[in-house]
Amino acid sequence: MPYYIGDVIRKAEDLIARTPGQFAGSNIDVFTGKAVESIDTEGGRVKTSDGAAVPYDNLVIATGNRAIRPDIPGAYLPGVFVLKDLSDAIAIKRWLVEKGCRRAVIVGAGFIGVELSEGFRRRGLETTMLHRGRLPVARFDDELSRAVRDELVKNGVSFVERASVTAVEGGSGDELRVVTEDREYAADIVVFGVGVKPETTLAREAGIAIGPSGAVKVNFSQRTNREEIYAVGDCAEAYHRVRKDWVNIPLGDIANKQGRVAGANLGGSPRTFPGIVGGQSFKVFGLEAAATGIDEREALTCGYSPATHLMWGTFRTPTLEGEANMGIKLVADRSTGRLLGAQGISNVGAVSRINTLSVCLWTAMTLDEIGYLDLAYSPPYGGAWDIIHRAAQRLLRDL
Repeated sequence: MPYYIGDVIRKAEDLIARTPGQFAGSNIDVFTGKAVESIDTEGGRVKTSDGAAVPYDNLVIATGNRAIRPDIPGAYLPGVFVLKDLSDAIAIKRWLVEKGCRRAVIVGAGFIGVELSEGFRRRGLETTMLHRGRLPVARFDDELSRAVRDELVKNGVSFVERASVTAVEGGSGDELRVVTEDREYAADIVVFGVGVKPETTLAREAGIAIGPSGAVKVNFSQRTNREEIYAVGDCAEAYHRVRKDWVNIPLGDIANKQGRVAGANLGGSPRTFPGIVGGQSFKVFGLEAAATGIDEREALTCGYSPATHLMWGTFRTPTLEGEANMGIKLVADRSTGRLLGAQGISNVGAVSRINTLSVCLWTAMTLDEIGYLDLAYSPPYGGAWDIIHRAAQRLLRDL
């Protein structure tokens, strides 16, 4: 959606996976503009906003998540948005065009905020990012987060750290003022990107169990505590194969896989969802960034004894280094040498290497095994000893 706002993707229709008409071609009836208000688990029906009662033998809850709006004055003023779904993106883009916006304020410095800042800059907006912390993308090592911040600043984003927003106020015309404890920031549009929460209201009211993560508790078949009711996507938990517990990580690829598993079970082909390792990636102007697994703080809470190493260097052969500089951080367990997590940032190649390390996490590989992985070697793409090899071997020496 940030790419639609930034006009990389021109038409909203290109972001629609299937229309109601296309669903109808598969004998699936889709009703839009009709909200489900409650689930009657004993009667086996859902009640909708127009008073209808739709019966079911099996039910799938896929209510997604909801973007957080801080409980401050002005959070719902015209021109103040969140970005969760396509309707939000359309509303933001319409406001930008109709109001001729020149100044944008983004509150929050997570994945969505970082990507959205690029979209705003592509449209020529003066863009300010207000972050209550010190560095963007809290999941990352400080040194990698600094590289993200520096890339933002290099591309014209004004990054303000330790900025606690207390209110949004209206000004003359459509002007807005974002008020922090220290000063005010003028804007024509404000977007809050301070996180999401699983949307579980219907499930809770129906007596469906909620897990420790705050999302709907499911088993490996996506079933809830009621045999006939499934939950999938951003509202549901998933098993984390490194943490060895149930978490809620709202990502589209996880939602797709869980939906397929639930559909297979409903269709009579028993299937389980084997879990996740937490792979994520994003683009920030000329950099690609990615992470997988857990960091050292999570590792400690999960009972591991973590060791880490951050390496900077090229991943190409010395004669073809060019501009391929990468930072890669590995986290491993001291007692077993098993990889627990990884983070990477580079102008090229970071995502592919984190994907490789996600597979290593999936199969519970040790640093010694990773240090001798058989990877494709060609001078333009990587050396005989890839940065993955070198980082794994270096961390192994520290254990």
